[in-house]
Amino acid sequence: MKKLLLILATIAAALLLWLGWGWLDARRKPSVDKPSIAAWKLDPPTKIDNDPVKIFQRAFWANPTDEDKILHAERREWSDADGVRKWQWFLVVEPSPALLKRLRDDNAFGLAPATSATVITGAPAWFVFKSEEVSVLKAPQAKLELIFSKDNRTFYASDSGLGFRRGAPEQIPKTPPSSSALGSGRLPITPPPRPKAPTEE
Repeated sequence: MKKLLLILATIAAALLLWLGWGWLDARRKPSVDKPSIAAWKLDPPTKIDNDPVKIFQRAFWANPTDEDKILHAERREWSDADGVRKWQWFLVVEPSPALLKRLRDDNAFGLAPATSATVITGAPAWFVFKSEEVSVLKAPQAKLELIFSKDNRTFYASDSGLGFRRGAPEQIPKTPPSSSALGSGRLPITPPPRPKAPTEE
């Protein structure tokens, strides 16, 4: 009887451990959104990415920790034969205290407080918040924007910009017009001056 109870207890413990591991693993892996359906009238993106970890890494130059829960993520790119013309990304995150400190309190990206968030045409349907319940930091000369809920539970982030553009073609330097003193070849047409021989006294 004791053996049977021991076997049942071992099976129950293993089952609980397996369920707990699955629950933790599901919390660690951020959910992946399907690309948002936006009404692209004139210029649809050529690529939409929803890899939350990759978008987080590119946005904040760091990996998310186990305590950072990425709720939504989307990156859009417009490309042509020369490469990426422009890009845009959106994130909604439940931050860890460390991430909140780095982005808001330490202000890692040198952002400035703003009175309101920018209204972004074509933002994903999940990128919504009440303006009276958030505080906003914006980049002075770029489009990076961090929008923090006042309860510190969530923040919204977005940025956009232009891709690398091919430079102007290199111009062939013009050769200076040849001087008549140089003639048409490489050597001058007149001989070099010769020093005079010293005269005898």
